[in-house]
Amino acid sequence: MCVTVFQMTGAKDRMREKKMKNQPRNVTYSSSGTERGQGSQVCGWVRGHQAGGHSYSQDLPKHITGSNFAKARAAEVHAMLKAVRKPAGSCHIFNALPKHMRRRAMSHNTKRLPSRLRESAQRLAERSQGAPDKEKKPLPKSRSRRARRRHGNLLLEFNRRQRKNKWMETHIWHTKRFHMLKTWSYCLPLKPTAKSYRASYRAMSAHALLQDLSYFCCLELRGSEDQILRALARLTNKQTGPTFAAASCLSGARQGSVHLYRADQFPQGSLGPADFLWRPRVPDASDRQLWIWIHPALKQDVLSELQLVCQCFEAVSVSEEPRPAAEPPAGRKRKTDEGDAGPPAKKLLGDGTRPAGAPVRWESTDTAIAISDLTMEIVRYRLIGPLAHTVLTDALHPASEEAFEPLSSGEADRSVHQQQTDVFRLLRGVCSTAELPAGCVLGLTVDDPRLTLPQKRGKTVPDLQQSTEEERVRDLTLRGVAAHCSQSALWDASLRERVTLGRLSEQELNRMRSELLVPGSRLSAAPSGVPVLLVHQAGRVRGEERLHWGSGWDLLLPKGWGMAFWVPLVYRGVRVGGLHMSIKHSQFMGQPHFPHDYPDCPAGVRFQSEQEAELLEKFKRRPPSKRTNYIKHGCLAPFRCPWQQLTEEWEELVNLSAETASGSGDGASHFTVLRSLKVLRQLSAWCRRVSRRNANPPLTRAAAAALRQDWRRSLVWVRVRLLSKGQPALHATVCVPTTSDLQLLLKDGRSSGPQEPRHKDHLKNLREHKTDPARLLRGVWPQPLPSVVSHCSRPTLGWVQQGDFSLAAGRGEALAFISVTGLLHSLLQQPQEQRGVVLLRNPSSLQYRYAQICIDT
Repeated sequence: MCVTVFQMTGAKDRMREKKMKNQPRNVTYSSSGTERGQGSQVCGWVRGHQAGGHSYSQDLPKHITGSNFAKARAAEVHAMLKAVRKPAGSCHIFNALPKHMRRRAMSHNTKRLPSRLRESAQRLAERSQGAPDKEKKPLPKSRSRRARRRHGNLLLEFNRRQRKNKWMETHIWHTKRFHMLKTWSYCLPLKPTAKSYRASYRAMSAHALLQDLSYFCCLELRGSEDQILRALARLTNKQTGPTFAAASCLSGARQGSVHLYRADQFPQGSLGPADFLWRPRVPDASDRQLWIWIHPALKQDVLSELQLVCQCFEAVSVSEEPRPAAEPPAGRKRKTDEGDAGPPAKKLLGDGTRPAGAPVRWESTDTAIAISDLTMEIVRYRLIGPLAHTVLTDALHPASEEAFEPLSSGEADRSVHQQQTDVFRLLRGVCSTAELPAGCVLGLTVDDPRLTLPQKRGKTVPDLQQSTEEERVRDLTLRGVAAHCSQSALWDASLRERVTLGRLSEQELNRMRSELLVPGSRLSAAPSGVPVLLVHQAGRVRGEERLHWGSGWDLLLPKGWGMAFWVPLVYRGVRVGGLHMSIKHSQFMGQPHFPHDYPDCPAGVRFQSEQEAELLEKFKRRPPSKRTNYIKHGCLAPFRCPWQQLTEEWEELVNLSAETASGSGDGASHFTVLRSLKVLRQLSAWCRRVSRRNANPPLTRAAAAALRQDWRRSLVWVRVRLLSKGQPALHATVCVPTTSDLQLLLKDGRSSGPQEPRHKDHLKNLREHKTDPARLLRGVWPQPLPSVVSHCSRPTLGWVQQGDFSLAAGRGEALAFISVTGLLHSLLQQPQEQRGVVLLRNPSSLQYRYAQICIDT
């Protein structure tokens, strides 16, 4: 027995040493308390912080305080209720689902849950986010898609969306196929969603391109011819070309184009370009009508000047059409029963989104002239291409006598309609639209083109059969359309309104198509004539290259008939373009595009500010290591061109070189754009490498000084053609070549050109030390800018406004503004065989390219 006890004691000691081998010092081992029921001492372990190595007392307290006990229990109950009322999630909602339907995504998006559990899960999610306990106002339940797609509800929604940005009648058609742009208070098509740039160019060159220009504003002047001409003479100048009083335009047989200025401020105060059209003289009428078509960005400026020169400040109230019904509140169904007294939804026609009571007509008691705003009252389409007239003759059919009868007022109108029909049919024998006289106008009354809509889309081709009336076709191409054939019922507002209201609905047309015995045959509907005006566009009329390229026809219609004519034209195989193709069309013709290329006009200044903000935002979106360092490239105008500083520095530089600083003139005068045709012809002749005899006076210092005295702070619009490879970019710099540059070009005609030395980055320390962030965010150069003329190794003449690879020329071409003073100075320094040679450098490159400037007149 003793041996057995000794062996057990030795075993315990060895076990104790083994257990205490890796224990900290504050842990002791006690061999006492080996009985069960002694708390933590059952195994012999005692924490070192307990005195005596004994465990905590396990005895119950002899008494408790009632208030303390109640407070403790109340806090526990409150915490439990709070946890129940505001759970951390919606886990118990998922307990109602079978295991195969429980998904983690349902906890983030309650719409993934079954419909019977969504409402409860949404309430639990709101409570878990700390929402107040009070009941929220229930949100209105959105209507179903079927209810939203009802015709009346769609019209109400469309009318609401047109309050801020107006829609053209072809808006729905364009939104399905184009990228839309909200600008000038309109929603306009920018470019197609499909790749169609080259196809659009081929259409303009070989077939036809269709554009909707209904966003252009029309202002009508009505009154005495002498009074109107006397007032408008203050807004134009004969140096820029024909005015409103041109004989060919005054008869109504031609459309004219002018550049408008503020009253009696030529050459300062430029406003912008405008097209005008006189109504042919009516035998028994003493007043004349004049339509002035302007860009929407120019409308308010021109309208205020017209009111000033015509003294028309008294607004005339005009009876307006009933407005469409207001949109019902969301969540409430529209009443469709007979007791609904509200007016039905009505499609907006014309400028129906203007505020109620806004004036659209102004009269003058002194001059007896009335000004009317016909914005969106007339639909205007433009067909560009050599086969534009072929598309029109295929899609439009002159109205019969029964259809023309409601629009005629006598036998004379019927005779004129017959002559107009004969002229329109002669257009089929014309080979190209460019063969017709520029700006000729043809009035016509046609049938509804939807009645002869083909079953499928095809492409209109010219008639190759030789015409039997060659003499009349030749006379039409030489003399144009007679003035009396330019008359149209479209000039009468009451007739326009009658035609708009009498249009056959699409529902009725579809019902008639379904009843046809032979599908695709002509519909036998009630005869209804539509008055239209065909206005010829001359295309490229300046310069010696690609003359009459881009010519076409403008089709003027009464409002409400937009889609009725648009779809038949599209079915004839024309290509449709947007704002982007309008810019490219102007670029291929070498003409400035409004408002992009009019820096001296208020609309052009606003556009440049918007463009600068857009380019700067695009520049800042890229990281510093991935964007062009314009400072090292020596580019002073990557976002906006400082035209005023350019003209002032060239004037100062030439005056200092000639030591005639007294001829600087008024230092506060603003720069202008040279638009005098006589001066442009003279500059164009001086820029040619081979001079023409007896065309213009030769270039001498005296002639250049006289011209510079009159246009010292002016810019001139030039076309820059690259002599070798290269593709000009926006805001590329046009520079004056040095003598060594011209000698290099003379030796090697295929030379790439010199290079600009890399400039020092003077803002590098600011970026490294993160100081002056305002200067860094403003752009690349502090204000005011350093010298823009002599900043680089070659003097700066100007900057490019439009630049790209020209599909028409087969090489890189650019359109730019350059200083007149700088151009004259550089021409005097160049030899005759190299006159007009400049250097072109893109903002993102240090490489100069040789180019030739040309002034088209």
